[in-house]
Amino acid sequence: MAYIEGHARDQALLLPASVEDYVAADSPVRFIDAFVDDLDLGEAGFHRSRPKATGRPGYAPGDMLKLYLYGYLNRVRSSRRLEAEAMRNLELIWLLRGLRPDYKTIADFRRDNRSAFKAVFRAFVILCRKLDLFGRELLAVDGTRLKAVNNPGRNFSRDKLARYIAAADERLEGYLVELDAIDRGEDGHGLGRGEALAAKIARVRERRQAQAAMLEQLTASGESQISLTDRDARAMVTGQKTTVGYNAQVAVDAKHKLIVEQHVTNAATDMGLLASTAGAAKEALGVDRIAAVADMGYYKGEDIEACEAAGITPYVARPERGSAIANGRFPKERFAYDPAADAYRCPGGQLLDTRYRSVTRGHVSIQYSSPAACAACAIKARCTGSRWRRINRWENEAVLERMAKRLAARPGVLAIRRETVEHPFGSIKQWMNQGVFLMRGLEKVRAEFSLTALAYNLRRAITIIGIPGLIQAVRA
Repeated sequence: MAYIEGHARDQALLLPASVEDYVAADSPVRFIDAFVDDLDLGEAGFHRSRPKATGRPGYAPGDMLKLYLYGYLNRVRSSRRLEAEAMRNLELIWLLRGLRPDYKTIADFRRDNRSAFKAVFRAFVILCRKLDLFGRELLAVDGTRLKAVNNPGRNFSRDKLARYIAAADERLEGYLVELDAIDRGEDGHGLGRGEALAAKIARVRERRQAQAAMLEQLTASGESQISLTDRDARAMVTGQKTTVGYNAQVAVDAKHKLIVEQHVTNAATDMGLLASTAGAAKEALGVDRIAAVADMGYYKGEDIEACEAAGITPYVARPERGSAIANGRFPKERFAYDPAADAYRCPGGQLLDTRYRSVTRGHVSIQYSSPAACAACAIKARCTGSRWRRINRWENEAVLERMAKRLAARPGVLAIRRETVEHPFGSIKQWMNQGVFLMRGLEKVRAEFSLTALAYNLRRAITIIGIPGLIQAVRA
């Protein structure tokens, strides 16, 4: 039996006369075309949204935006690859109407319009609201660390620089002692060894001088670290390793796992970012109140208090930390607070009512203790290694106690958080292969992640609604 064979390459064929015939009716490019044409690019902040009367004509920002949306949706982010696709990809040829911008023009468009892509992301969120794709009841907030264009060897902290300088001083001292021995004729290597040592000393001194200058710069600026390739990137701990990159924050609606709000920061931790992220998502959804769930990395009293003030009901697991837990002693949760007496009842039944007020960087807390009760306590060894146990209480800790009661009444909400927010992160890093940024600088990285989040949302909406439904919603 013969194989299925293609036609001869020099055979004349009756191909469709129009590129329109090559693009399916349910192709995503048809929605991208309709969506971008419906945007007010000038209001979004795109440069040259209105053509100039004089000078050489440029590419319309709408066409360049369509190219990037198609690229990110199909896992093509490189400007050189987008240039190649515009020449050979029939869908892109249809979308751009035969335009073939070069890679430099493509790259410059993303760089020059870096502040406008967030507005495009929000425009799609509004479209999803119109389609009722958001439950608008529960948000899952989380962050992930994405690598920057900066090798870990080109990131320096104050401690790292201090260690390098101390090691350089020690090495220089050893080289100089050896060089003195050669000068006195006590070394059998001769002049050749002395010249090699002199060259090493010059190189070490040059590196030490550069490291000392960076340490001086860090001290003057108040920053904790410096990156040489991407100045805004920071070293962040992810699991068991340290990554030099950025912290991408998202708020995901629980109904269809669509991203409602996203932004990128170079903060090394998530602490203090819950109220701002969930608050922006609440505003985008247009609701008066909403619940937000996050992991224990967001546990900060002032931030949780800010959530309640903004109409957000927070659910954040309390982390197990502190010297008592590390040493296997009674945790703070074993001490019951009595609001009427303004005192704590310890596991031994004693009342800790001696109070001491302290303020640390604006954080006001009250310390509760009872030295007399601890002195006579039979289970003191299980409670503290000091003379008496001290319990610190934040002045507004009632906020945290209310949240603990909510979590106890709704224990499954933490599992909902995990399955909701890990879906976009898994898709972005694995399916979309976007665990590494291509651009340098915080503002440019934010533009890149806006395109990434928009491409994820678009893929989800296509799965849920389909291309015809999306196009109809744009044109309605």
